[in-house]
Amino acid sequence: MELTDKEKSYIGAGRIDPDRPFTPVNIAVLTVSDSRTRNTDTSGDLLDARITAAGHHVAARELVRDDKDHIRTVITNWIDSGNVDVIISTGGTGITGRDVTPEAVEPLFDKRIDGFSTIFHMVSFQTVGLSTLQSRALAGIIRGVFVFCLPGSNGACKDGWDKVIRWQLDSRHGPCNMVELMPRLLEK
Repeated sequence: MELTDKEKSYIGAGRIDPDRPFTPVNIAVLTVSDSRTRNTDTSGDLLDARITAAGHHVAARELVRDDKDHIRTVITNWIDSGNVDVIISTGGTGITGRDVTPEAVEPLFDKRIDGFSTIFHMVSFQTVGLSTLQSRALAGIIRGVFVFCLPGSNGACKDGWDKVIRWQLDSRHGPCNMVELMPRLLEK
């Protein structure tokens, strides 16, 4: 698969090694929104299309209201299924009273991936400037499953997937990637 110059610029200091095999992973997409429906879930559609175009499998997709219990139930059920390697949520990471995705997900983390938030804000700043301060994007690991929580805007989902998550979920990305760590996430 040949990368465009624009795609190459998103890789930053990393590179794609064409001699390494590509390993598709199973990714679930969770949209958290009080206002969207399945028909108007453009950020979920965007992630779904990009995940598939990158060669991965959309293992599940769901839309829930901004409710901590519903968010936790869906995530826990997906993890319990054993069919999901990665969960990407979109929505509910803002600072309004109804935005509860971080409060729902963070207590479930076995480990936080603090660098994700830092890198996400760096790339988001290039697109939306200081408005990135209004996002509480985060990532972590729950029982061996990577979980990324993105804001609900299409632009934030593009930045999060195109410039960060996509490359860490590409087994050919070097010097390292998250796919090569998956077999070791539950080791003691």
